[in-house]
Amino acid sequence: MTLTLLAAGALVAGAMSLGGTTSVAGTDPSGPGTAVPRAHCGPGSRPETSIQGRVPQRDYDTGRAAKGYTCNTRQLAHHGSTGGFKVQRYTDAAGRTCAYYDSTLLFPTDVVGNLTTGQGVIVLDMTHPRRPRQTATLTSPAMLSPHESLLVNRRRGLLAGTLGNPATAPGILDVYDLRQDCRHPELLSSTPSALLGHESGWSRDGKTFYTASTVATLVGIDLSDPTTPQVLFAQAGVNYHGLRLSPDGNTLYAAHIGEPGPTGVADGGLAILDVSDVQARVPGAEPTVLSKLTWPNHSIPQVAEPFKRGGRDYVFEIDEFVDFFELTGIAQYPGSAVGVARIIDVTDAHRPKVVSDIHLQVHETQRRTGAQKNDPGAASPAQGYAGHYCSLPTHRRPKVAGCSMILSGLRLIDIRDVHHPREVAYFNQPMVPGSTPKPVSDGGAYAMSAPAYDRKRGQVWYTDANSGFYNVKLTNGVAKLLR
Repeated sequence: MTLTLLAAGALVAGAMSLGGTTSVAGTDPSGPGTAVPRAHCGPGSRPETSIQGRVPQRDYDTGRAAKGYTCNTRQLAHHGSTGGFKVQRYTDAAGRTCAYYDSTLLFPTDVVGNLTTGQGVIVLDMTHPRRPRQTATLTSPAMLSPHESLLVNRRRGLLAGTLGNPATAPGILDVYDLRQDCRHPELLSSTPSALLGHESGWSRDGKTFYTASTVATLVGIDLSDPTTPQVLFAQAGVNYHGLRLSPDGNTLYAAHIGEPGPTGVADGGLAILDVSDVQARVPGAEPTVLSKLTWPNHSIPQVAEPFKRGGRDYVFEIDEFVDFFELTGIAQYPGSAVGVARIIDVTDAHRPKVVSDIHLQVHETQRRTGAQKNDPGAASPAQGYAGHYCSLPTHRRPKVAGCSMILSGLRLIDIRDVHHPREVAYFNQPMVPGSTPKPVSDGGAYAMSAPAYDRKRGQVWYTDANSGFYNVKLTNGVAKLLR
């Protein structure tokens, strides 16, 4: 049976099992108006001039914005002029280290900006991190626009992604081998096994790849043999975003986008799924929803990264942009929430609970009017002051999380005390309006990517869609939080 026939049959038969589901309404322990404490900026910093996270119009007028904003960080390297949603890192069998990042937010709107680096997934040799060297551009179908699906599985040395866009796209799944030479990935397969593309997740053992689309599909793909992907299940009627797995591969943490309603999106949050039978390859296995968690003032749940601390299981979740209806321009609600992050205790998968909220002063609802709306990029619901993507340097007792917060750039959050997170560093290089070549937006930062980390060297890699790839060094003792 062909992949497409198998997937179509599974999709028709598949309907998400809700047996044993617990729905929980979460709370925001820190309160909707309380931002995380501001970072103390040490020597060599170039701090923000306004409230936490804001780049005001006056800084563009005086030329201050062009100098950028740093707090316990400094730029080590820069490459290219565009970026997308992910930065990934891998070290191959010969000890060479490479970075991988998607070059587009929305193909083909930024083709002109990609003329210097190429359209597709950019491969950088980072063996000498001060001098990134582009060694390849991956241009197989999915790599031209992988949207938010690009992921590396370190255990098996595989890079995978699906063709996607903000809604969805034909889910061509491309799989590359990185093990022998990370500078020149080898294409192993390119198949329609993902059905529809947008977001994704790997099991830690690298044998199962999950894909989600924003038109209500979830697909599990067996990559035990990455040259011949096999569809394990395909389900309709779910509305998931980022997908992350527990270390044993038996639990899936799905960012649940929610369902559009007359006053915004309802029931968005976190869905916790039992995928143990899928992981064990039980014939006909499908995920079972264990619980769904919602919380006040959510926007569009993006991804939930699992981690362990103090014998308990947590996820670090981030919402993106603003309320769905405001983002699409259908309606605007003055009090609608913007994307922020939170830490959720998932030790009891049937009763998850929010333990802390993570947002900047610039994200507070009462500040999203007046002068702040006049800052370059702030009026656009697809840019603006909001969260987008976060990642962790490790899933075992991480000390810090890195978040790309669009106009506010890269933010580093100390999470050693999960109940009282605080900001410890940031790096923001906004684009000056009128720059040539014209970026994705005419002004401001456009930091959208999940960062990658060089833990040994104390460096963070991320991309800004308006200005490209950055290697950022953490300074003033903050680098130790990566180790």
